[in-house]
Amino acid sequence: MSKSPPLVVAVVYEGMNLFELGVVAEVFGGERPDFEQPLFGLKFAQAEPGPLRAVGGLQLRTHGGLGVLRSADIVVIPGWRDPRSEVPRPLKNALAAAHARGARLVSVCAGSFVLAATGLLDGRRATTHWRYAELFRERFPRVVFDPDVLYVEDDALMTSAGSAAGIDACLQVVRQCYGADVANTVARAMVTSPHRNGGQAQYLAQPFPARAGRSLAPLLEWARQHLAEPITVTTLAARGAMSDRTLLRRFIAEVGIAPKAWLQNERIMAAQRLLESTASSHQSVAQAVGFATLAAFRKAFAQSTGLSATAYRERFRA
Repeated sequence: MSKSPPLVVAVVYEGMNLFELGVVAEVFGGERPDFEQPLFGLKFAQAEPGPLRAVGGLQLRTHGGLGVLRSADIVVIPGWRDPRSEVPRPLKNALAAAHARGARLVSVCAGSFVLAATGLLDGRRATTHWRYAELFRERFPRVVFDPDVLYVEDDALMTSAGSAAGIDACLQVVRQCYGADVANTVARAMVTSPHRNGGQAQYLAQPFPARAGRSLAPLLEWARQHLAEPITVTTLAARGAMSDRTLLRRFIAEVGIAPKAWLQNERIMAAQRLLESTASSHQSVAQAVGFATLAAFRKAFAQSTGLSATAYRERFRA
């Protein structure tokens, strides 16, 4: 990388949750020996003057006040101390100014209340932690609230659900900046899932299998190794020795999305890796990941990534 890496600025405030701040610090500021240069610059900006303490009393030091946001390429709001509390007007003004000049704004968990308070989310899709769903709807009726996703982005405004969903959102930012392969490398270093699609449900009725040995993980891994084949729900159900209806129920309970959507997501991720790491034609890539036609592949890829396969390769090819 010859040019300066994107600058990420995290907003720090009184009563900060250290886990959410740690997510931002690890994804954007952690040491990355796999790469020759840092992927991002990282600074911390105070949302308000004076000494700041995190939950538990730890005192926080930053790089300065809200003026730090003026040079940010990406601004992250790692939660908020109380979804019912007012957001300081200087913070709202600084966020609006950053967005107006082209910075991407990202919120983790209750940080969506801060973004919504600026008015920037009016008429746009957004999410937050499921616990705060009703409060969010009441306070911000003009926002198109989606309670059933891990994260969602609309016009460079990304909101995410609970604290752990902030990891997924931040890794998505890495993916948008550097491609799937780099994001997967960062995820491996963090020992976390390389990609949970933003459309996955944030609250699962059964997040872990009820009994050991009943996880769908072996079936999912088999599917990943056979993406070139015409896999259907019936194919998966038969291999898992269950009915289609049972597979659908268990899949949604354990994975958070339907089998068809999961397969589509896996095929797109596999295509991204091929476009980044090989010179294979689009037709060959489409066949390798299981799309019946080149047209179907191009349509699905553009819908998922926001880029054509050609543009994606030009942007992320190593």
